[in-house]
Amino acid sequence: MSGRAGHALSLQGLSKRYGSFVAVQDASLEVGSGRFLTLLGPSGSGKTTILMMIAGFVEPSEGRVLLDGRDITAVPPERREFGMVFQGYALFPHMTVAENVAFPLRVRRLGRAERDARVRATLDLVQLDQFADRRPSQLSGGQQQRVALARALVFDPALLLLDEPLSALDKKLRAELQDELKALHRRVGRTFINVTHDQEEALSLSDEIAILNAGRLVQVGAPSALYERPATRFVAGFLGRSNFVEGEAERDAGGIVLRRGGTRVLGVGEAPPGPALLSLRPEKITVLAEGEGEENVVEGRIAAWSYLGAGYAITVATADLGELKVHLPAWRIPLVPAEGMPVRLGWPRGAAVAVAEDPA
Repeated sequence: MSGRAGHALSLQGLSKRYGSFVAVQDASLEVGSGRFLTLLGPSGSGKTTILMMIAGFVEPSEGRVLLDGRDITAVPPERREFGMVFQGYALFPHMTVAENVAFPLRVRRLGRAERDARVRATLDLVQLDQFADRRPSQLSGGQQQRVALARALVFDPALLLLDEPLSALDKKLRAELQDELKALHRRVGRTFINVTHDQEEALSLSDEIAILNAGRLVQVGAPSALYERPATRFVAGFLGRSNFVEGEAERDAGGIVLRRGGTRVLGVGEAPPGPALLSLRPEKITVLAEGEGEENVVEGRIAAWSYLGAGYAITVATADLGELKVHLPAWRIPLVPAEGMPVRLGWPRGAAVAVAEDPA
């Protein structure tokens, strides 16, 4: 790999329509040089369509794609010099690992000596140098994925585009490959654009996440910012799990006060007086021991519970707030849960975040 820096990508008002169906609507996005951005959303949200417009395989109905400020919207895919890793690897079964990785260099007519040197260096980068003479069928799924990554990187691409690259792997191997992919991104310094519907993968890998719903970009930001301060009900519910508390909001110096029945919930964020919605993550709620207090306290009874190894998932029925989901680490739970058991729940004001309802 050369020492050149990653490239900056800009999407300006991208839309894609297929007849009356709008796959992507007015998507604008800035990706800084060397960043790892993930396009995250459910099936049919438009994330793969955006990736294909970046790659040049799909022509936008409207808008522009810029690389380092240069308009490449009309540039054909083969001239964009982007590396691409597909969900199904797309390796040539009759070729060895080294031959698969060398293929983009042969297409570009590089000399044998330089081609061999680049292949060796790239296989070493993905820790597969000892498998150079094997065929894809002799490799595990994780090893095949690393071959696909090596082939996409060997010609020193301007961007690396990843279309759900880990979705075919089992959970344990996917977690291992996430760590490897993150480390690889740091080593090569390229700009990575990843597509996934896996929230944990997006949180683990990304410098920034762009969340899509029904063809629209609904929120973009760092993983921690999106998780801690979701803008809408959809973002709060899709990126992790959340309880939602509806009520009437009142202005307050520390944020907002939401009233529901006889219960007041202190929260943070912006909401005008009137109907409002708070998002409350299950892991931010605790079961209070006798005499223990918190900024928000609600009484209820355990309706259901599950032991998950590292913790407990508990559903608590409350009089005014309905059922609240609570996730507690097993090592610090102050009780042995049982259905019908009375409990007091508590959480800090900052755990309850005002979010907007999604547009119809």
